[in-house]
Amino acid sequence: MAILMSPQILPRSFYDRPTLTVAKELLGKYLLRRGDAGVLAGRIVEVEAYVGPEDRASHASRGKTKRTEVMFGPAGITYVYLIYGMYHCFNIVTEQEGYPAAILVRAVELESGELIDGPGRLCRRFDISRTHTWHDLTLGKQLWVEDRGERITARAMLRAPRIGVEYAGEWATKPWRFRLKGL
Repeated sequence: MAILMSPQILPRSFYDRPTLTVAKELLGKYLLRRGDAGVLAGRIVEVEAYVGPEDRASHASRGKTKRTEVMFGPAGITYVYLIYGMYHCFNIVTEQEGYPAAILVRAVELESGELIDGPGRLCRRFDISRTHTWHDLTLGKQLWVEDRGERITARAMLRAPRIGVEYAGEWATKPWRFRLKGL
């Protein structure tokens, strides 16, 4: 991996684009979390896209609720929810305000080479909880995403159906999960 530039915090304009484009371009970016022990960084290696109110796999498919209102918010804001009463899932809101779309970050590779695979494990390792919902990633404070210059080609990524959304019918088969090959 060649570093082409000094790290840059992703601006709102990065997230304020079509969700599938943003999802593919998040691969190779770095998720960073500042905590008591310093800054933890992980290269994003797997994501899933949830696009618009018609997407039956999306929480927003039932409209705006107290839980999902964040998905209707500005791009670059975080949406963290709890599944099975015990696992947090970290999402990044995309597209224009008022259009519910988000990307679930499923896996990262730490700078040490350790793979943190699965959204619940990722949130535990990065100490991300529902208290981080509505966090603005573009400010570079406690939690943010950086571009370190790596570009991922289409040939370097796998496309597959999303995981755990069988209830969504034909929407479950959309190939909106993206992962770097070899991980």
